[in-house]
Amino acid sequence: MMDAAVRTFGQRGYRAASMDEIAELAGVSKPLVYLYLHSKEDLFTACIRREADALLAAVARAVAPELPADRQLWAGLAAFFTHAAEHPDGWAVLHRQARTHGEPFALEVAAMRDKIVDYVAVLLAAAREGDAAPLPEPGELAERDVVALAQALVGAAESLAGWMNDGGSVSAKEAAATLMNFAWVGLGDLMAGERWSPR
Repeated sequence: MMDAAVRTFGQRGYRAASMDEIAELAGVSKPLVYLYLHSKEDLFTACIRREADALLAAVARAVAPELPADRQLWAGLAAFFTHAAEHPDGWAVLHRQARTHGEPFALEVAAMRDKIVDYVAVLLAAAREGDAAPLPEPGELAERDVVALAQALVGAAESLAGWMNDGGSVSAKEAAATLMNFAWVGLGDLMAGERWSPR
């Protein structure tokens, strides 16, 4: 039932999706859908939560804490873009539908985004403290700057994943590499031809 709901909401949008259509796709009766989830709003909220949890879990599974900070960030980005590419309906629910239909849906996505930002900020803070050398002068970034960089990185990842899924003609790995190079090497060095590589 949840799979059918995510597919319907992702492809048709929240307003256009009907409970009848979801029930038919799931192979269950409409009253059964209402028995488990009392309204279309409740069903959509459940879809947002499920897809957010799946995305967060995919990123967390991919990042091994024993790796250097740059490899952790690479693994997290690769997992993020791979998950978005492999679950386009779930990504559409999170990235487009939930954000455009107001509260409480936007608040659910904002909570997921805050968790991802916190996670990225931890990786950047570890890099700042010397686990790797991604920044020109490690140790000089304030905590506020680390959080700001994490916000920027997550925003860029969301935008790039949306473009990728809309037919941007890049793979998940290419999207991850683009953002990794932009974030880790820096725009100045990247324009000069220097690139980060997982080796």
